[in-house]
Amino acid sequence: MNESVTDRVRKVMSAVSLQQAAFAERVGLTPDKLSKSLSGRRRFTSLDLARIAELGRTTVDWLLTGREPQRPAFAARASSTFADSEPDSEPGLALKELVHRFTTAYDVLDLMGRSRALPDLPRPRADLEQYVDQGEALALDALTALSAREVTSVAACETSDLALALEEHFGIDVAQTDLPQGLDGAAWQTDHFRLVLLARTGVWTRQRFTLAHELGHILARDAQEMRTETHLAPGRQKDHTEVRANVFAANFLMPRAEIHAEVGPESAGSGVSDDAFRALVVRFKVSPSALAARLHQLGLVTPHDRNRLRGVTTEMCHLLAQRADLHEKRVAAAQARRLPLTPARGLYEGYLAGDTTLRPLAAYFGMDPNALHDALDPDQPTATVPAADAEKGDLIFQP
Repeated sequence: MNESVTDRVRKVMSAVSLQQAAFAERVGLTPDKLSKSLSGRRRFTSLDLARIAELGRTTVDWLLTGREPQRPAFAARASSTFADSEPDSEPGLALKELVHRFTTAYDVLDLMGRSRALPDLPRPRADLEQYVDQGEALALDALTALSAREVTSVAACETSDLALALEEHFGIDVAQTDLPQGLDGAAWQTDHFRLVLLARTGVWTRQRFTLAHELGHILARDAQEMRTETHLAPGRQKDHTEVRANVFAANFLMPRAEIHAEVGPESAGSGVSDDAFRALVVRFKVSPSALAARLHQLGLVTPHDRNRLRGVTTEMCHLLAQRADLHEKRVAAAQARRLPLTPARGLYEGYLAGDTTLRPLAAYFGMDPNALHDALDPDQPTATVPAADAEKGDLIFQP
């Protein structure tokens, strides 16, 4: 027999071992309203269900549908140490618990009718058979789409600004957080959300390349299963979808037209000077290794110079270009925590409208609900002005 919402509410009542009147009081209902809801004469409101779910330590989605929250399936990576681990091993479990925070937020937003409409995305060219060609064309289409929305140069965007642009224009939520050791990033897309997770790291060029790589997976519709990425090795991938994502990332971060505009067409014969190379690393915000490979692909450096330039570090390029300060800022930004704003805003607006409690927002932030409540609505002590000061009109300083 199919369970109803009231059946599942009764299960919660039984699990918390409360009589009906006491249960009604705990969830903010009168005994009469709860009785009418349990008998079918009154519908539970979204706020009722949110409070019941909070008391029963379950989800509104389970109360309404009986289904458990979404759990991602992980796409295999034969070369990945992380992917070779058991699904319930410590790294795999940690990632699933992290993703669960996001999917729970998306479920609550959907149930409140606050899910955002996802914009259309560029698609791989159906007329191109080679994955390399698909990746290059898809990057050009993505750059064109962003340019139409006044993001004229990806290279000019710091990674945090690029993440904001992807959220605003492509509906992709980008989180920067602690991931299991050895994992650079992950991507997952459904009909209701698009999510990219980036590891906090001091290697900011790798983080930026991972963001572009995961974007390539999402635009190519590769991420219906969770894609997990360990140290990416351009040119060494056996999976054709990985090849396409790598080609996409290189063309997206280092567009052919912008590279040629920086170095000039005459460089095809004479090569790129070391000073110019260092300036390009700073300008395009990529690693020397990635830039050297790209310049060789475009016929701008010889194989010998490509191999030599790969040995330079990102930090040294910034030091010699007199931009050490910029390198330090980029390292700090890559190590910072970042959560997508759109889901948080939707959950908070739902709370203000009385559609849910603070628990979903607190879970999204990984905070205790009471601590979040105190942070959002701190008690404001009333300043007591001594009578003598009041008479003199002295100003009372409050930090």
